[in-house]
Amino acid sequence: MNAQTGKYLIVAGVAIILVGVLVYFFHDKLGWLGRLPGDIRIEGENSRFYFPITTMILISLGVTIIVNLLRKLL
Repeated sequence: MNAQTGKYLIVAGVAIILVGVLVYFFHDKLGWLGRLPGDIRIEGENSRFYFPITTMILISLGVTIIVNLLRKLL
């Protein structure tokens, strides 16, 4: 391991803490997340299938933008 790996671990830890704080304090305001148009939900009598494809695409896009910004700054 080198110093660069340490930086990445610190940044990942801070990011996880920030996401945890946001979810803890604003969980009631994030109710729309997972219920976007394009999220697939199939409910039967005895089963449920839920595939939040639109939510996953938006989260992936946001994480990609943040990672690219961090790579330029670090």
